[in-house]
Amino acid sequence: MFVLLLTAAAVLLGSGVADRMSSGGSQIPGSESSYATKELEKRWPASQPNLLLLVSPSKTSGPSDGERSRSIDDPAVAAEARALARRLANESTVRGVVSYWDTRDAALRARDGREALITAHIRGDEDAVDAALERLEAKYRGEQGTIDVQFGGPAAVRHASQQVIADDLVRAEAIALPVTLVLLVVVFGSAVAALLPLLVGIVAIVGTNAVLRVITEFTDVSVYAQNLTTALGLGLAIDYALFIVRRHREELAAGREPRAAVAATLRTAGRTVLFSALTVAVSLASMFVFEQYFLRSFAYAGIAVVLIAAAASLIALPAALVLLGHRVDALRLPLRRRAGTARDPGAGWARLAGVVMRRAPLFVVGTVAVLVALGLPFKDVQFGTADDRQLPASAEPRVVQQHLRDEFPGSPGSSLAVLVEGQATRQDLAAYSGSVSRLPHVVQVTGPTGRYVHGQRVGAGMPAGASYLTVLHSGESTSRSSLDLVSGIRSLSAPFHTSVTGPAAVLADTQHGTAQRLPWALGIIAGATLVLVFLFTGSVLLPVLAVLVNALSLTAMFGAMVWVFQEGHLAGVLGFTPTGDIETALPVLMFCVAFGLSMDYGVFLISRIKEEYERSGDHLAAVVLGIRRTGGLITAAALILAVVMAAIGTSRVTNIKMLGLGVGLAVLMDAMVVRSLLVPAVLRLTGRATWWAPGPLRRLQQRAGLHEARPDSSFQPSRRTERPVSGRT
Repeated sequence: MFVLLLTAAAVLLGSGVADRMSSGGSQIPGSESSYATKELEKRWPASQPNLLLLVSPSKTSGPSDGERSRSIDDPAVAAEARALARRLANESTVRGVVSYWDTRDAALRARDGREALITAHIRGDEDAVDAALERLEAKYRGEQGTIDVQFGGPAAVRHASQQVIADDLVRAEAIALPVTLVLLVVVFGSAVAALLPLLVGIVAIVGTNAVLRVITEFTDVSVYAQNLTTALGLGLAIDYALFIVRRHREELAAGREPRAAVAATLRTAGRTVLFSALTVAVSLASMFVFEQYFLRSFAYAGIAVVLIAAAASLIALPAALVLLGHRVDALRLPLRRRAGTARDPGAGWARLAGVVMRRAPLFVVGTVAVLVALGLPFKDVQFGTADDRQLPASAEPRVVQQHLRDEFPGSPGSSLAVLVEGQATRQDLAAYSGSVSRLPHVVQVTGPTGRYVHGQRVGAGMPAGASYLTVLHSGESTSRSSLDLVSGIRSLSAPFHTSVTGPAAVLADTQHGTAQRLPWALGIIAGATLVLVFLFTGSVLLPVLAVLVNALSLTAMFGAMVWVFQEGHLAGVLGFTPTGDIETALPVLMFCVAFGLSMDYGVFLISRIKEEYERSGDHLAAVVLGIRRTGGLITAAALILAVVMAAIGTSRVTNIKMLGLGVGLAVLMDAMVVRSLLVPAVLRLTGRATWWAPGPLRRLQQRAGLHEARPDSSFQPSRRTERPVSGRT
């Protein structure tokens, strides 16, 4: 009852959490670009437009036979556009309105003369910008007299992304929940047993949404974190509950009464779940070392969902198992009822382990070679930043941005801005502007002293008093040439202080900041894993093997990330637009998530092998029996989690698609290749040395009370108990 009340409260508290989340968070706070952006937005909002209105002659006004030749310089079109710009400038939430018809800036006019731009800056934080954008779209979007208006720019792209992600998440949950239930029924052969893991997953998702709702009161949280909440909420909760319920049913089948079966389950499987949850939580907590709230948000969501899933599995689920008793097997499938218990589902896994261990060197070399080969495409990775092409091709903000790329000189939506501070004479500014305009790929530089092209002044510039330059350049903001241009501008000497911002500058600072913090994150993951696995097993070798094997299990994910999403293979099948690069923060996120999930299955397998080794003292037999008991369980859990991640991967936003499909692939490779082939082969080669530890460390682990609980010696199992497997392989 207490759990039900908490869940109901979490539903109420977590409702509407998506409306309080943001879709930004990739910028490094305190970086040069972040500082310049804030200063420019505060002092000269026109320099940082976050709203672009693409204006074209209306298709329904004027003579029908003249529409194709009508220009944005037509008097009627120009008058309507000027009036719209004036109305927009009078909006309380809008500043810095700049119109082609008022400035005659060629950068704001399409080459064919059929489209032009009005740029503006919407004031406020992301929530205020989103609210203002909705009001502005209702007033100005669509046909406005003799003109048609489409909305684009960073604010419109961000708002559209949030809406698409929210809609896709609902669809993903609608796909994942029923498919997961069907798979659980097949795994357990009982509808009642199958419902328990699913209910634990729902509790984890609802509880995490409530936690995120509270966190949004104190800091920014990325809307992308909700997808991780759903994936890990269902995936990990089902993993933990699956492990608990399966072990409980084994104890019941061995002849224990329900309460004793639950106690035995918590001493063994419960301890495993606790250590697994701690390991996954530590992997996700490593994202706290990064400054971007995009990555920190996944740490908030991931840690919350892991701990809630573990708590529900170790507290609420055992209580439900005691109440159900033997009824946990109620509503069995007819086929499973007829089949009875004659067939041992673990026999095939035992045979596979025997084959692998007889040819251990061959399987180690072959498996490692295949995994390394699958990861080779990652050597060609190109890092970038997410843009409008993350959205579906039909989304209006993407259509506008594509028009800017195709039809306008330079790239007005991705220009650079240079903030000038300190004593600067007009001569100094003119000389500096000319130097910037001579850099490769610069189309023009506009500043207080004029407009410059290739070092020559070609026209009037900004109003007096403005202390910044706008640098229009060719190429995409994420291209190598744009990053080189940022470096070139920053390396120019000037008698005043300069700060560069813009999409390419933000990307350069993000790459630099991420690279600086990445070793710390990897060190935290590796160090914590080594310590936790040692405390769990008492072995010195197993923690090292766990880190190396888990890292190998992720190679296919990283290779596919580049081969599929960067280079565009299968783009038509999967429905996305390749941009030739990968979001800088995404590999970091996927590594932390996939490494934690890989450790999840590793802990499950190691715990059962260790339990059998402590019981029999036969290392080889323990490996075979551990795989026999957990092979089907880990595979079933991986399939279910892969289904959940594939459902997330149906998103129309490319980064979410990459996250879902990439982590799903990593989970399957870990369960079906690494745990089934590589791990037993490696353990065959390491032999009894697998369990060695120096005396002081062994005593430390035992004094800490972290050694495996001994089974109840007074209990005599029924004849259905499985006999130890011979260690001969």
